[in-house]
Amino acid sequence: MVDPIELGKSLHRRITLVAGLIAAAYQFPDPASAASPPPPCPLTFFAEARAQGAVDGRTILLADGREVRLAGIEIPATEEARTMGAGDAQALHALVAGKDIVLKHLKPATDRYGRLVAWGFRRTPVGEESLAALLLAKGHARVAIPSGERACMGTLLAAERVARAGKLGLWGDPRYELKRAQNPGEIAAARGRFSLVEGPVLSVRESGGVIYVNFGRRWTEDFTVTISKRNERLFTAAGLVPKVLQGRRVSIRGVVEERGGPWIEATRPEQIEILDGN
Repeated sequence: MVDPIELGKSLHRRITLVAGLIAAAYQFPDPASAASPPPPCPLTFFAEARAQGAVDGRTILLADGREVRLAGIEIPATEEARTMGAGDAQALHALVAGKDIVLKHLKPATDRYGRLVAWGFRRTPVGEESLAALLLAKGHARVAIPSGERACMGTLLAAERVARAGKLGLWGDPRYELKRAQNPGEIAAARGRFSLVEGPVLSVRESGGVIYVNFGRRWTEDFTVTISKRNERLFTAAGLVPKVLQGRRVSIRGVVEERGGPWIEATRPEQIEILDGN
């Protein structure tokens, strides 16, 4: 004779199992857990103007006499540019002379020389092309330390990688090629120059008001990146918590200084790029 209590328990287990299988079969991903697309770069159109030519490798001379410094890129000093055929005015002149240029910005800005600071684009049949990205892809410039939205840097970094992979322009010159964090002597030789350094982070330590991102064990010799504690919130807000850099492979861009070993001060999270994809 079947025990009605045991029969009830058996039916309950079966119903629970079937319900679980049905739920699994029709389960949809949680929208909150799905990977979000990167936010768009929030540039705002403010002008379209005819370009007369180029003043230097990142400065456009407009027909009305105004000068526009392209945001997002760095070029070498003029005398250095002439020796390597990169970063001088010729490449930019060829892109803009006699053409109407679309100008956009994150917010109105001028530099200390009174030049407009803007993101420049030229119109094509298929859309707008970033002048900065075109220069970067040929190795005529490098991505600068940004002073704005991290979301605006993806296109520029991708263009820079193209030139680096092909050793084009600046990247074919030993003075400007990628530096390895494990070679502090090579980095120290670039003292006073804007450089790109890559390598694995050994440790992250705090002392006083400074966070030290260490690439070696000897601060008197090895390469280090410093972050002021007062800027830490900028990094955290951008999703780049300094402490989690330990053990990661990163690249850092900035001006090389020397205090003991060579070092770069990171004042903005956009200077640091995590490379290992974890």
